[in-house]
Amino acid sequence: MANAVDHPDHYNQGSIEVIDAIEDWKLNFHLGNAVKYIARAGKKDPAKKIEDLKKALWYVERQIKYEESKLGENHSET
Repeated sequence: MANAVDHPDHYNQGSIEVIDAIEDWKLNFHLGNAVKYIARAGKKDPAKKIEDLKKALWYVERQIKYEESKLGENHSET
């Protein structure tokens, strides 16, 4: 049986734990959190499935803004 800190059930799907995928894929904070919220959507609390998906979207949008800002910096140097 998993506990709330080490291997919580809502982060374990099949044979892959979300943290293992995030680390293996070398995702940064924003993308790692997006994957985390997508993977657990509705599993920790079924009533919060949409909230979890909105959190994932928030992290993806934040990463997009960061990537766009880097593009802007690169274009200003040329």
